[in-house]
Amino acid sequence: MGFGDLIVTCLSKHSRNRKAGLLIGQGKTLEETKKEVGMVIESIDNIDVAYELGKIHNVYMPIVETVYKVIYKNLEPNEAVKNLMTRERKSE
Repeated sequence: MGFGDLIVTCLSKHSRNRKAGLLIGQGKTLEETKKEVGMVIESIDNIDVAYELGKIHNVYMPIVETVYKVIYKNLEPNEAVKNLMTRERKSE
C-alpha cells in the first residue's frame, strides 16, 4: 500500500473503510455497518488483529485500543476522542 492508496482510503467517497468509519461515527453498530457497506472492510478485520497482537506483545497502542473499543465494545465515538485527547502524557 502506498501513500496514494492511503489518501484515497481516507478521502474517497467510494472507500469502504471511510464509509465504515463514517457509519460507525454516526452510531451504527458493526453489524449495521457491514450490511450497509456490503463488502469486506479491511480496517475492521485489521483493528482486531492489531489489538490482539498488542496484547500478546504487551505493546501500548492507545489509538488501536480505543478504535477496538468503539467497534467491538460499543464505546461512543465522542467519548473515545475525549479519552484519547485527555489521557495522561507519556513517552511513546
